[in-house]
Amino acid sequence: MSVDVIVFGVMFVMTLGAGLAMLFARNAVHVALLLVLSQVGLAVAFLLQGAFFVAAIQIIIYAGAIMVLFLFVVMLLGVDRREVLDEPLRGQRPLAIGLGALLTAQVLYVAWRGVDLAFAGDGEAAIQEINAEPGNVLGIARVLFGRYLLPFEVTSVLLIVAVVGVMVLARRMISGPPKADADVQRAETEEEVAV
Repeated sequence: MSVDVIVFGVMFVMTLGAGLAMLFARNAVHVALLLVLSQVGLAVAFLLQGAFFVAAIQIIIYAGAIMVLFLFVVMLLGVDRREVLDEPLRGQRPLAIGLGALLTAQVLYVAWRGVDLAFAGDGEAAIQEINAEPGNVLGIARVLFGRYLLPFEVTSVLLIVAVVGVMVLARRMISGPPKADADVQRAETEEEVAV
């Protein structure tokens, strides 16, 4: 048994376990941390397949930036309260189940048809041509940091503004108790002073 098979087995069990644990976790922070664990497992799977760029993007963007942002927002908003399971929109759950089934059917169809669905004719030759020198990494870097540099930087600024906005909103919410709670506290304080 090779080292690759052992690493794949360990990562498969870790990723699947984290995915299943997300379904049953009650705390939103725990769910976010389990999602980070599953993203790391996916990155290791990409490494084993030789997709080094995709593995690095998986760690840097998904397990790093986006999940830290999720954790930051979840911890700031204090979602440790129990959620109300009343549906504000009727039919929302059946619609979500139907759309999920449609997405699953599409993914299975594309997986069954394979590369020939994306490229007419010889799919393997088309993929080899795309991956020829200078390769995908250099091509993506030229496009991302050349033609699309401004939208890329604007997106990063928008994410920072969103984080600052969440901090301001969360600070405003916890800066003082609501008016009704303040009246109750004032009444309790007056009773303590009278005693």
